[in-house]
Amino acid sequence: MYSSLFLQAALIGLSIAAPVGPIGLLCIQRTLSQGARIGFASGLGAALADACYGALGAWGMGGLNQALLGLRLPLAWAGCLFLAWLAWQSWRAAPAHQAAQAGTARGWLSAAGSVFLLTLSNPLTILSFLAIFASLNQAGTLAGGAAVLVLGVFCGSAAWWLGLALLLAATRRQLSASWQQRIRQGSGALLLGMAVWQAAKLLAGAPIP
Repeated sequence: MYSSLFLQAALIGLSIAAPVGPIGLLCIQRTLSQGARIGFASGLGAALADACYGALGAWGMGGLNQALLGLRLPLAWAGCLFLAWLAWQSWRAAPAHQAAQAGTARGWLSAAGSVFLLTLSNPLTILSFLAIFASLNQAGTLAGGAAVLVLGVFCGSAAWWLGLALLLAATRRQLSASWQQRIRQGSGALLLGMAVWQAAKLLAGAPIP
């Protein structure tokens, strides 16, 4: 029973991590410019945030869920500003500085922490888990079932980021320093565009998911 539940949760984590958005673009850019370790560390930050929201859905923390849903607007604005800051950092970072940071524990923690916060600021993340886990609610009432769900979500998401980092690392070896710089700056421009687009939607009063 638990093995089946774990596999279902792992597929949920994988399906939420796989679509390419700001998080995916940031992890791809970091892998290509700084290597697989930094790229995977960034992905682990996203996986940990997925697991946190998965825990809210699995354990049915209704009060906290409602509080977070009520904070969708400030969270969305915080996400826009943070994404714009990350875009600026990506554009202006010197390759030598990034290479030095990539080999340190501080660099790994910084990469994971920034993506963790960015993922938490996305209102769609919690809504996705609330909707998906509603269908698995009975399984979560079993002894240890909720913990299996959360672990499965984390492992599924982490597996996606690990596979992506390893695949891109092989591509990175074929890229010259100038191409890595172009990718870094191009990604920064795209991230900034995403932040501006989201901010424009918020200013226009578009409904938040």
